[in-house]
Amino acid sequence: MLYKYKNDYEKITMGLLSFIPDLKEYSHLKTELNWYSGADERCLYLWKNDNGDFIGIIGVEISDDILMVRHIAITPTERNEGVSFNMLSGLCELYPGRKMMGSLETAGLITKWEHHNDGD
Repeated sequence: MLYKYKNDYEKITMGLLSFIPDLKEYSHLKTELNWYSGADERCLYLWKNDNGDFIGIIGVEISDDILMVRHIAITPTERNEGVSFNMLSGLCELYPGRKMMGSLETAGLITKWEHHNDGD
């Protein structure tokens, strides 16, 4: 299940974002977190597994008709397409009617997710 970022989640959020190669350094993490917090159309969502542990994060920019997925990261022990696909599906449920697009880093995963959903 997706949970919108709030300040109480800062440490876990930074830990999850640190799985993204460009965000290994603390200063980069802090800058990115501030960027998401700096505007209402940018959001971070954390994903909880069935055990109630935060295991993933997804960062998006939201417009009237587009969801731009900027970042997606999952803890190494939980990484599989099922988790990322569930995160993307959860995001679509929160923002129905919007086209999901990805950054260079996330576009391939979103394409796989779309093909997977076309088969359902």
